[in-house]
Amino acid sequence: MSDILKQLEDVLQQRKQQSPESSYVASLYSKGLDTILKKIGEEATETVIAAKSGDKNQLVYETADLWFHTLVLLAQQGLSSTDVLQELQRRFGLSGLDEKASRNK
Repeated sequence: MSDILKQLEDVLQQRKQQSPESSYVASLYSKGLDTILKKIGEEATETVIAAKSGDKNQLVYETADLWFHTLVLLAQQGLSSTDVLQELQRRFGLSGLDEKASRNK
């Protein structure tokens, strides 16, 4: 499953070198952090609406958009899915309540 993440990340890195006129992702990069964050907010809202509607296909579609734009953000910030996966691995087996409490210390 992580193969598709790696492939996407490779493309996202390549898009950093492309013209904003020729690539949607390059245009996001050129517009900067605020535009990328706005897009993530839009996709998160659409994901919530899809979940509330009960349309599972639409939920999958919108979640894919949300994940994609989150990967754009990570790439723009010099991070990758590996960073997130490592954090999830660190949390695995740890009570969510304990993990949350550790952040509040």
